[in-house]
Amino acid sequence: MCNYMRNRVFWMSVCLALAAGCATAPKPTPKDGFVNVADISMAEATAAAKAALSRMHFVVEKADPTEGVIRTRPLTGAQFFEFWRSDNAGPEQTAEASLHTLRRWVEIHVQPSDDQLRIDCTVRVQRLSLPANEITSVSQAYRMYSASTPTIQRLELRPEQQEGLAWIDLEDDPALADRILKRIIQRIPQPEEDETP
Repeated sequence: MCNYMRNRVFWMSVCLALAAGCATAPKPTPKDGFVNVADISMAEATAAAKAALSRMHFVVEKADPTEGVIRTRPLTGAQFFEFWRSDNAGPEQTAEASLHTLRRWVEIHVQPSDDQLRIDCTVRVQRLSLPANEITSVSQAYRMYSASTPTIQRLELRPEQQEGLAWIDLEDDPALADRILKRIIQRIPQPEEDETP
């Protein structure tokens, strides 16, 4: 039994020594919509951001690696049953996107800061405001927003509804901005720590 324990301690020590030799620097943590990263070029940071946004189903509208600017097209918020999407940062955002028609778009700015790059992320949010039709009884409730029938639901807006249709600006979404930054950091290769004393 004593030899067994010595062998086990020996092999655990060997594994720990090998793991320590392959250690990488800790990944930076996003806070308040930005993160600082070192040892990376503007082009690499922009490519990592584009890849992370595409993976989250955002369509990149503008990407300029020399200026360090990325902007996406508006993306309608995921409903609760769209489990494959990741543009809601938590249950509260999922509930809101399921109850209202929301859209979000992302703006990322990559700027040199001392010997690092600062990546800022802002997620803008808007909610659709759709004027209701005038209804005269409860039995016509199906006609509240469109010219539907009791058996077929259609979203055909009347001209006066088209004129009143608007996107209302809501507060930015910092939780989703931090989630996007974490995904960008995961796509940036981290340099290995120097183990020399």
